[in-house]
Amino acid sequence: MTKNFKGKLFVFSAPSGSGKTTIVRHLLNQEKLNLEFSISVASREARGEEKDGVDYYFISKDEFIQKIKKDEFLEWEEVYTDNFYGTLKTEVERIWSLGKHVIFDIDVSGGLRIKKKFPKETLAVFVKPPSVDELKRRLKKRKTESEDKINMRIAKASVELATAPQFDKIIKNYELEVALKEAEELVADFIES
Repeated sequence: MTKNFKGKLFVFSAPSGSGKTTIVRHLLNQEKLNLEFSISVASREARGEEKDGVDYYFISKDEFIQKIKKDEFLEWEEVYTDNFYGTLKTEVERIWSLGKHVIFDIDVSGGLRIKKKFPKETLAVFVKPPSVDELKRRLKKRKTESEDKINMRIAKASVELATAPQFDKIIKNYELEVALKEAEELVADFIES
């Protein structure tokens, strides 16, 4: 592909435990969609099976703050106290240089910021869980976080759910197979538009 390729951006946002990562992984496996995952930067330790340079670029809080000062981020946020997440401008450039479309698995605020910066190129999709109770059940089932962290995520989920109408599309992840098919159709249609 040419260096001047400017693909589409697909933002998938949702509260933790909604299933957005499962949906994004499914879409990445659909070769016809020509998607590449945008790896976010995180100022935290890897959890569970996460790998640096695959799931996130893990850096220190100080390194993250230096990158903010150098204006290296397309978007960033302090999601929890001293826990920063962001998207490097070079990450989108890297993916477009491969001739691919960019897919983000990103928090609500970051997703909306990307949509604002690239309004015509971006499809912002909110993945809605069946209920807050179901979210809590899914987070506990992961067994990756303490009860306090889970409660923090649940409190944040209520605020995030209120932003759903600001997204272009809402996928209700009540039944995974239906949500996966709907996500595939939305992405394919937007690529063609």
